[in-house]
Amino acid sequence: MAVILSVLQHSSCPQNIVFHFVTSAAANVSFLHATISSSFPYLNFQIYPFDDASVSRLISTSIRSALDCPLNYARSYLANLLPLCVTRVVYLDSDLILVDDIAKLAATPLGDNSVLAAPQYCNASFTSYFTTTFWSNPSLYLTFANRKPCYFNTGVMVMDLDRWRNGDYTTKIEEWMEIQKQMRIYELGSLPPFLLVFAGNIVPVDHRWNQHGLGGDNFRGLCRNLHPGPVSLLHWSGKGKPWARLDANRPCPLDALWAPYDLLQTPFVLDS
Repeated sequence: MAVILSVLQHSSCPQNIVFHFVTSAAANVSFLHATISSSFPYLNFQIYPFDDASVSRLISTSIRSALDCPLNYARSYLANLLPLCVTRVVYLDSDLILVDDIAKLAATPLGDNSVLAAPQYCNASFTSYFTTTFWSNPSLYLTFANRKPCYFNTGVMVMDLDRWRNGDYTTKIEEWMEIQKQMRIYELGSLPPFLLVFAGNIVPVDHRWNQHGLGGDNFRGLCRNLHPGPVSLLHWSGKGKPWARLDANRPCPLDALWAPYDLLQTPFVLDS
């Protein structure tokens, strides 16, 4: 709900935005629809239940149990879930807010061949995302041959769904998940399959669209500061979530930036 409000408040044409919500198949869709409609009466949106069975058999245990939730893998199935008439989307995690016009992000040029654009971090230790089993097997690590792979954040992506469908990238991701089930080539949930398929072949998004890592765990003294530079999107990636810390009355300083968008705490008026 905070994401929705932040997108609408900073959009130059909020009436042109269509929201596509993906939820667990076990969720009460009628309740979700009523909740969203009552908070945002003029919102153009659809809700898509995600069938856990389509991915559950492929999920391997990761180093964080929260990452094993099937819904974390739904981003790999957007091209199947959304109607064929939807050709481009901005995928957003639910632990972020925008402070800039999302139309700027949606307009990211993808060039002639790229399937997606995302915030890329080539200074991160890319090798650490995969196990020694992976790096000791040429038939596996040579997937990165002739590529310059970098870590990228899958919580903020611009995706060309037509190119995704034409390239059958869901199947490519699933094939790596099958290999993971056999020999454990990574530890971190839904991210590594994306890296295996796309790293080195994406369009980098300016880092202003992903001020990330704000979910540092304040109970261990790891509250984060903003990175230097302009800010268009604040992302509470990490274990600590602002709504939980605010509810517990133990917020990090930057959680104050989330609070105005939290509809459970702050009344608001949205112009029609």
